[in-house]
Amino acid sequence: MAWTNSKIFAAFIETAMETNNVDLDTDTHKAALYNSTTAPDNTVTAANTAYAVGQWVVGNEIDDGTNWDTGGEPLTSVTSSVSGTTYTFDAADTPQGGATTTLSGVEGCLVYSDTATVVADQGICYNYFGGPQSVTGGTFTIVWNASGIFTISVA
Repeated sequence: MAWTNSKIFAAFIETAMETNNVDLDTDTHKAALYNSTTAPDNTVTAANTAYAVGQWVVGNEIDDGTNWDTGGEPLTSVTSSVSGTTYTFDAADTPQGGATTTLSGVEGCLVYSDTATVVADQGICYNYFGGPQSVTGGTFTIVWNASGIFTISVA
């Protein structure tokens, strides 16, 4: 096949995602909930992506301290994979850890590595819920997109 363009290898993206400070395959990841005061910025330094730092201060976090914990709930069944030219990071839907809760004004979440060492609690991504979400005396669950928490296409 003749040369026609330049591309990055999908496998390189997967390897980079799995061997940097944050190992998307083996680290413990959490999702912490935030209110509308948070102003997410994806161009900050790695240190400022971390839970409880910069834009992700605890004062903007939403939790009930018991059923949706301060610091977030753990992601389970985490997968990090490549298929064709698309890298995908995904997990099972993330429910609260306890019985019932009351939460309001939840605008989105920070997904971060709770076991990262170079940058403690380094942020991976943030996800907007499309507007304020709430629950009264019920179960709050983050239902991840069917395509994954995030994808990177190298096509």
